[in-house]
Amino acid sequence: MARIQFSRGIDEDAIPEVRLTRSKTGNQGTATFIFENPKALSNSSTEDITGMYMIDEEGEIITREVKAKFINGQPAGLEALHLMRTPEEWERFMRFMERYSEANGLGFSKA
Repeated sequence: MARIQFSRGIDEDAIPEVRLTRSKTGNQGTATFIFENPKALSNSSTEDITGMYMIDEEGEIITREVKAKFINGQPAGLEALHLMRTPEEWERFMRFMERYSEANGLGFSKA
């Protein structure tokens, strides 16, 4: 089963908004994950979050580009950026997203 975790090894229950971009050549791409009120922020400081782990039967995809969003001084969301530098990384990410989408009832729409 595909799942997302943050550094503490706790599965994240919040379902993110995911925005994908891809270069015209198809060689590179980015995925931006936006989590509103994630479980990862509920019990500790944002300093405990050092990365996002996308885990499925093929293994782990890791990104360290995670930022917290604050509203009135309180953590309210997380934004994670995953860079894909090769067509193989893009394909691996898309396989993960297909599994994650099936597990969480997500859909896909083109902008």
